[in-house]
Amino acid sequence: MAEEPKNNVISINGKDYNTDDLNNEQKYAIQQLRDLQTRSDTLKFQLDQVAAAQKVFTDALIKSIEDPAEKAAAS
Repeated sequence: MAEEPKNNVISINGKDYNTDDLNNEQKYAIQQLRDLQTRSDTLKFQLDQVAAAQKVFTDALIKSIEDPAEKAAAS
């Protein structure tokens, strides 16, 4: 028979804990940490998007300033 997944088990400092055995305060801390991790991942994702867009606009500005053909078209 296949082993059931350990959905209710967390590992802290190399030791596994069944969340069903934790008190409400500990369970709440786990919920907070999971939410914070999700939010952190989302912010990192958004920061990557902003950094990429910033690079595109920076490169476009540099090209328009340094390229003589762009200078003539702007005049």
